[in-house]
Amino acid sequence: MAEILSITDHRPWPLPATPHAMTQRWRNLLFAHWPVAPAEIAYLLPPGLVVDTFAGDAWVGVVPFQMDQIRFRGIGGVPGATQFPELNLRTYVRELHTNIPGVYFFALDAANPVAVVVARLRFHLPYYWARMHVAESQAGWDYGSSRLYPDGGANFHARYCSLVDPAATKKPRQISKAGSVEHFLTERYCLYTADRRGRILRGDIHHPPWQLEPAEAEFLVNDLPQAHDIFLPDTPPLLHFSRELSVYIWPLIVCSTPR
Repeated sequence: MAEILSITDHRPWPLPATPHAMTQRWRNLLFAHWPVAPAEIAYLLPPGLVVDTFAGDAWVGVVPFQMDQIRFRGIGGVPGATQFPELNLRTYVRELHTNIPGVYFFALDAANPVAVVVARLRFHLPYYWARMHVAESQAGWDYGSSRLYPDGGANFHARYCSLVDPAATKKPRQISKAGSVEHFLTERYCLYTADRRGRILRGDIHHPPWQLEPAEAEFLVNDLPQAHDIFLPDTPPLLHFSRELSVYIWPLIVCSTPR
């Protein structure tokens, strides 16, 4: 995995000079994105972050996947928290002063309570413990989530698959072009969050370019956005699938403090 650190030509800014905090692998991931009016997202963001738009739209992503190979630098794996399903509700933002683009998470539901506690305390991220299931078959993935703590009432159930048969083609996966909506939605190299003092924190991340495949999905239940006061349009989402991606994550740094 260390060779990933030498693949940097695609990055919009250099790798951090400080040591990374942890590594992860994301597997069997679905990107489902809907365009929404920027005003519907702006009021949900903490002061110091502004909505990032593409073609005048803000975008909301619902992203189910499986996480494994979780390692903390200097510690290794945490027993009982090395692999689990995760479901993200996210949008795209820029930090007000630096204008650096990144991801902002409204919620990260995970099946592992240890990971939820660690992420809330160490990374100030809105993790929730959920009862989750993932079943793989020839038809694709059946993915379900029902939130348990700290708040209930957020449920998700979808079936999805890639439209590329890896056994039937030797074509390389699609790497998005700069300026495309796919690039805007996926090639993000930091996340933003806010702590209890209202400070905006940034966590840099690094990975190779996303290798995307066209996908299809059936959403049987998806009240996760509504649980966070986000109302999706009644239109089909933009869908992409990725088989796996290895990721480096750096410690949070303070970007701005409330006045």
